[in-house]
Amino acid sequence: MIRFSHVVKEYPRTGLALNDVTFRVNKGEFAFLTGPSGAGKSTILRLVIVEERPTAGEVRVSGSLTSGLPRGEIPRLRRRIGVVFQDFRLLEDRTAEENIAFALEVTGAPREGIPARVSRLLTQVGLASKGTSYPKELSGGEQQRVAIARALVNDPVLLVADEPTGNLDDRATRGVFQLLRDINAAGTAVLMATHNLELVKRNTYRVIEVNRGQLVFDSADGNGGAATVTSSTPA
Repeated sequence: MIRFSHVVKEYPRTGLALNDVTFRVNKGEFAFLTGPSGAGKSTILRLVIVEERPTAGEVRVSGSLTSGLPRGEIPRLRRRIGVVFQDFRLLEDRTAEENIAFALEVTGAPREGIPARVSRLLTQVGLASKGTSYPKELSGGEQQRVAIARALVNDPVLLVADEPTGNLDDRATRGVFQLLRDINAAGTAVLMATHNLELVKRNTYRVIEVNRGQLVFDSADGNGGAATVTSSTPA
């Protein structure tokens, strides 16, 4: 699903962001991505969704080698990846229904099927009664649920969540995290970057930790140290 092999990412102005990072997230897996600010988490996520390409090493996502992927193929790969951000990124002048429908429209979904699909997604995230509400009329947790519904429009095989509970209170955090767990239980792989160490400690999912651009811990490793996952399951 995701495979990083000796990945280096260097920026002209800020220098080395990732240094020899190797790990693998398999199909259907849930993994936390942790580490302090500036550790390299966001760079990893940008490489996964092909907003960036590695300076050296290989990144493979859903079988595609991103460094050699033609620009025209990037949107096709991204349709297989749902992305959720900390700040929701909803269109303020559109209702919850319209935000989700817009994501379907830009991917070329048949218009006649959009209303039913939007209704299904809103029901899936527990907002069946909020479809006509605008973002400003929704709580933070509800806005994030709309954002998650939008990320699910193409039935992705992978959901990338960048601090999805970072702007939420404890109750909303629990609700959104349970939704991510449900999505994972249905078969979608989830890679969730988070600073919420209490949330990480309360759960038994895999933890991948980076610091200063290097992989420093991977709980999938039986030795409890920096590790490479060597499962034979195809990435």
